[in-house]
Amino acid sequence: MWDNHQMLGFLANSLFALAALIAGYFISKWAINLPVFPLKVVSVSSTGTRNSDLAGAKHVTREQIEDAVRSQVRGNFFTVDLAAVRNAFRKLPWVRTANVRRVWPQGLDVTLEEHVALARWGTAALVDTHGEIFNAASDEQLPLFDGPEESSSDMVGQYHVFSKLLRPLEQYVDYMKLSPRRAWQIRLGNGTVLELGREQMGARLGRYVLAHAHGMVQLNPRLSYVDLRYSNGFAAR
Repeated sequence: MWDNHQMLGFLANSLFALAALIAGYFISKWAINLPVFPLKVVSVSSTGTRNSDLAGAKHVTREQIEDAVRSQVRGNFFTVDLAAVRNAFRKLPWVRTANVRRVWPQGLDVTLEEHVALARWGTAALVDTHGEIFNAASDEQLPLFDGPEESSSDMVGQYHVFSKLLRPLEQYVDYMKLSPRRAWQIRLGNGTVLELGREQMGARLGRYVLAHAHGMVQLNPRLSYVDLRYSNGFAAR
């Protein structure tokens, strides 16, 4: 083999290429860890508005942002762990999504989407406009939803249907319940409980609205409960 000049040349070229690759790896690793690529700017935006004071955020505070940055923004432009930074922001109570990208030469760009609370869920959680349940504190006056967690999106959709039907009465849903058997019940802002059952909920509520418009409240101004599960009428007390 040592008399085969072609083979020797091939081996020499291969060893040279391997040495070059190894040297390039260590040089690049050394270079990206140099202090010449420090992260100096972390820009955060929320709900489409970019501002150093996070003016676009309704619930996420500057202190929460600073804590997330201090805990996970480590390394330099090349070595910072974007997934860890993203997860740190997503763990904040009101954050629904977080996107993080590098901005050459010394920055990170963070875009947050906050949950928009639609209702309270049970005793300690909230549900947003996408039907997603999340844990956060709120002092807003919100309706209360009570139902199976897997039905949260259905409840949000039905809430919008009921709210639209109630507009002529200038009433709103204060409480909405979906039973395990998928029977619907709502309580209005005036305290009246409406039993809607498992089918034709919109039509039944529409019947109540029509009867209300024709003077049912004048006949019974303290109406507290209406069972609309009858095919041609309803029971009230």
